[in-house]
Amino acid sequence: MARISVVNFQSLDGVIQSVLSADEDTEGGFAYGGWVSAGMDEVVAEFMQSATVGAGGLLLGRKTYQTFAATWAPADQSEPAVAAMNRIPKYVASRSLTTADWNNTVVLGPDLVASINQISEDLVVFGSADLLRTLFTHGLVDEMHLLTFPLVLGAGKKLFGDLPEPIRLEHVSTRSTPSGVTISSYTVG
Repeated sequence: MARISVVNFQSLDGVIQSVLSADEDTEGGFAYGGWVSAGMDEVVAEFMQSATVGAGGLLLGRKTYQTFAATWAPADQSEPAVAAMNRIPKYVASRSLTTADWNNTVVLGPDLVASINQISEDLVVFGSADLLRTLFTHGLVDEMHLLTFPLVLGAGKKLFGDLPEPIRLEHVSTRSTPSGVTISSYTVG
């Protein structure tokens, strides 16, 4: 079974919605898209490149997958993280997609947990708020890396929504970046 790591940007109040651009995800009237750009620095970029290049595959929810496919499939392949995203397997959890055009993509079946349990590559999950709740509910997350930006948004999709029970995390490390982002790593369980 795959080892699953979550790597996510979040605001201090736990919002993970629409991190890269203003129009990425305006669901629910979210008007603060693109909030990550002010906190991007060389340490954040290096961490994200390492997480992407080191992934055996990506596990993404439909909305995140569609955003990534539109952004990264045509991007400059000379960038190691972009090349990795285009090369490694991508697994999409979706109730509405039946096919996916981005190379090396598999749309998972209706029994998501059973489908995930058949995957052998170590996976990284970016974004994917709805998928994360399913993964947490079924105890499928092994580790988390949270990049917390010094910003309170006050509204938006939260990393941790309603869950059936608490999740125990063991702190592994935390470091700060020049722009004030904290990168905290945890094992789950």
